[in-house]
Amino acid sequence: MWTLFFWFCLAAPTESPLLAAGADQKFFQEQWRYKRFRQAWLNKAGPIESKLKAEQFPGAVPNLFLRAFKQDQALEVWARVRNGEPYRLLYRFPICALSGVLGPKRKQGDLQIPEGLYVIDRFNPASSYHLSLGINYPNRCDRRLGDPVDPGDLIFIHGNCVTIGCLPIQNDPIETLYSLCVAARANGQKQIPVHIFPTRLDEAGLAKLIKTRPQHADFWRNLAVPYRFFENEKRPPRAKCDQNGLYQL
Repeated sequence: MWTLFFWFCLAAPTESPLLAAGADQKFFQEQWRYKRFRQAWLNKAGPIESKLKAEQFPGAVPNLFLRAFKQDQALEVWARVRNGEPYRLLYRFPICALSGVLGPKRKQGDLQIPEGLYVIDRFNPASSYHLSLGINYPNRCDRRLGDPVDPGDLIFIHGNCVTIGCLPIQNDPIETLYSLCVAARANGQKQIPVHIFPTRLDEAGLAKLIKTRPQHADFWRNLAVPYRFFENEKRPPRAKCDQNGLYQL
């Protein structure tokens, strides 16, 4: 009897308003094996469903796009239902701690939070920092501009409130964000973009940055291009890294 009860508690939900028909149940069940994710999903699935309804999204979690602003200490979650539609702001979470200064990460141990265009490439439901979502730093641009031997790695969005180069948003928000991202991935979004900026790179923000830290002027002018693209189009641009380590749309 207790064995049956144990497996019932561990069984992943085969249906949920947040999961689309045909969702990747294998990926979802892999996450469900971990108690921390199970608790997060049970805590947050209902509030997420209510939020989606209030914002007039269908029940299933749509495509996501994340933007982080270091100076503002803000992480934005944008969403859209179908390709071609504009993204709309769904959540804004405070980044509760920072390390380093404004500017890109270039080497292991510099304490810098990266700046650039990334994607989520890891889901860690057994993180030392509650739950964590890894980003693919260093990307090709980082490798071309950073330390050729050790540009650093292991950058995450995670819970708790400590950092040596990551983006911590505390435990309650990371449960919401992690659940959202698991659902988006299970619903077919293979890559969830994450753009990290020093601040909002409008003309005023860019001018102020360059005045205070002119050594990064060219880098920030380049990073302002995808920032402004999204501001105008409400969709993240397709970008690649050129031989000089600059983003080309």
